[in-house]
Amino acid sequence: MGAVTTNGRRLPLIAGNWKMNLDHLQAVALVQKLHWALKDAKHEAGTVELAVFPPFTDIRTVQTLLDADKIPFSLGAQDLSAHDSGAYTGEVSGQFLAKLDCRYVIIGHSERRAYHHESDEVVAAKVQAALRHGLVPVICVGETAEDLEEHGASAVPVRQLTAALNGVAAGADIVVAYEPVWAIGSGQAATPEQAQDVCAKLREVTAAAIGGDAADRTRILYGGSVKSGNIAGFMREPDVDGALVGGASLVVDEFAAIVRYQKHVGV
Repeated sequence: MGAVTTNGRRLPLIAGNWKMNLDHLQAVALVQKLHWALKDAKHEAGTVELAVFPPFTDIRTVQTLLDADKIPFSLGAQDLSAHDSGAYTGEVSGQFLAKLDCRYVIIGHSERRAYHHESDEVVAAKVQAALRHGLVPVICVGETAEDLEEHGASAVPVRQLTAALNGVAAGADIVVAYEPVWAIGSGQAATPEQAQDVCAKLREVTAAAIGGDAADRTRILYGGSVKSGNIAGFMREPDVDGALVGGASLVVDEFAAIVRYQKHVGV
């Protein structure tokens, strides 16, 4: 499962979601520059797992680059179909992603829920599809500003994660990403204390669904206006194990600084 370091702590995961940005040539340039930036800064492999989530059209190119240059980044996809194969024009099967050495796949991102009207039931079906093909689902949950005002910070994420884990086998290898919708792209991140409160409740949901040992191994990420200036505060919290980074993952120096949070702030 690879989520726990030798000292028993969860291995931090910093994930860069490129969204619909960068063609395959731009993807090569970004990955190479990021690798060089981290090598020049003497980033120690094994202290943080770095994963990139390119658009579908870039995945094969990025996979080839990672293999050829022995770049120690994990690879993920931004979505997958709930179906394994068939007459589903425009969809991408988890089987295809697994053949491209994807380790992770983002499921239930707020943009998919909002723009493509993905329900909790669709998200749950996609989680099952990912697990069928040996992919680790990065299950996104989060509340809007209206949800926050009406229900508080944890009610909607708890409901979404409970639904997403319905029927998931005990011990499953998953990642959870708490992304308050009101913080994404707004420049106004949640406070570390707010993130910790919700992430602790999400770990309780995970324990109830897949067992306490698996929940202890599960990385729970924070996403929403993450930057090098605030990542350390989140990473000091006991139930925050990394970050799902959007726009900042497209800026090499900024994303490298986020990945190296342990070095430049002494966490």
